[in-house]
Amino acid sequence: MLTTEPLEGDLKDIQSAVFALCEKFPLSYWQDKDRNLQYPEEFVDALTEGGWLSVLVPEEYGGGGMGISAASVILETINRTGGSAYAAHAQMYTMGTVLRHGSAEQKERYLPGIAAGELRLQSFGVTEADAGSDTTRIATRAVRDGDHYVINGSKMFISRFFHTDLMLLLARTAPYDPANKTAGISTFLVDVREAGDAIKATPVRTMVNHETTALFFDDLVVPAANLVGEEGKGFRYILSGLNAERILTTSGQLGGGFWFVDRAAEYAKQRVVFGRPIGQNQGIQFPIAEAHIELSAASAMRWRAIERFERGEQPAYEANAAKFLASRAQWAAANAAMTTFGGWGMTEEYGIERKFREARLSLVAPVSNNMVLNYVATATLGMPRSY
Repeated sequence: MLTTEPLEGDLKDIQSAVFALCEKFPLSYWQDKDRNLQYPEEFVDALTEGGWLSVLVPEEYGGGGMGISAASVILETINRTGGSAYAAHAQMYTMGTVLRHGSAEQKERYLPGIAAGELRLQSFGVTEADAGSDTTRIATRAVRDGDHYVINGSKMFISRFFHTDLMLLLARTAPYDPANKTAGISTFLVDVREAGDAIKATPVRTMVNHETTALFFDDLVVPAANLVGEEGKGFRYILSGLNAERILTTSGQLGGGFWFVDRAAEYAKQRVVFGRPIGQNQGIQFPIAEAHIELSAASAMRWRAIERFERGEQPAYEANAAKFLASRAQWAAANAAMTTFGGWGMTEEYGIERKFREARLSLVAPVSNNMVLNYVATATLGMPRSY
């Protein structure tokens, strides 16, 4: 495996250990899961047992107590070996909301179980069919009734619901106010195990095997004790965790991008056409080299975001810029690999087409690149809002 940055100390050890774990799940494993639309249960179990999904949980709750740099290396390594960190990455960034804004009782109740691998926090219930990127227009409603809330509504494009015990859910506790769009939105920890028929899940077939569903809430009862932070301030709580989300998803995208580059460069050296390796042709060389350069630049921005984040700052520009750069660089690498492999890239044999589909997703999720540009134009450059 190529190493773009010379990792040292604990980060190098983490990379080596995760790489060794991933070697036990070869390309054929991922191809089989993708072909049959199955969740990679065995892989996620191995990550859980190794403690890799609980590295961000503080040591006092039984977790690794590590920084986001460690989580970043884990996710990049998984994707760089041809696997898919998307099966479990949400547990790393959703728990940030609980860590920052959850009550002491919530942390005591849930974090030890997450750290021990007994609980999975894998679903993030935000997106709705009609709201799209405008989260302030969500319609799912939570009404207080004594010591609990009753939730009705729906969510779309929610991943991993069938393999989660807990879900972080965003719902309106007050009507939409055009004068204060983000007010009246609250965040809840939903125990899926106790929900029963109050949550109905319908699988949504997509181009990637991310166990995507549409969720429907019919008088879902959630204890008031599961409200995260203060009622009506949930939008702010979610935003506070988005920098971590951007950093971590960017790391997965970088891993995927470097995987394409590694595979394409190796194949280009071996594949002989017209009596010479195709890698001798600049039409093959240049796109691969360019993708590698762009990925390296995106990675540098990722590490800049991590450095600020671990100092306790909120690197909104760096985290968003890293996601933008990484998603575009990964897509460039995916296309370079597809061109290099030619017809073989379209087949399942080399795994290019599977990762190619995942690479396209990163341009629009977990945030559209157009929304990143909106943010930079307004928050960084001071231009008027276009939305």
